[in-house]
Amino acid sequence: MGLLDGLLGNATEVDVADVENELLPILGDMEKVERAFKVVRDMYVFTSGRLILIDKQGLTGKKVDYLSLPYRSISSFSVETAGHFDLDAELKMWVSGRHEPVIKELKKGSDMVGIQKLLANKILK
Repeated sequence: MGLLDGLLGNATEVDVADVENELLPILGDMEKVERAFKVVRDMYVFTSGRLILIDKQGLTGKKVDYLSLPYRSISSFSVETAGHFDLDAELKMWVSGRHEPVIKELKKGSDMVGIQKLLANKILK
């Protein structure tokens, strides 16, 4: 991931095995990481059972906020792909109990079709 992408808030896909090792203490017994994206220090991780939004706070990043969204709580989602002059794509998810959607930016070239398919398979069960 380029520093400029990170500063602009664009996410890049990261290695699933590395993320799974890092999150092993908080993952369920049978839970597996399927996709993961990183923006500077923050990440959002698609597992077999939920979406985990990880917000590292402060200068050192030692304080971490984990927001866990079970797929069953995602009522709908929207994907806006990157255009010719657009540098990024956007993923919006509406979650029950929240008034505003959860919005994530992905850099151009991210597998938006794969993300849509993963979400569709998880929330349309």
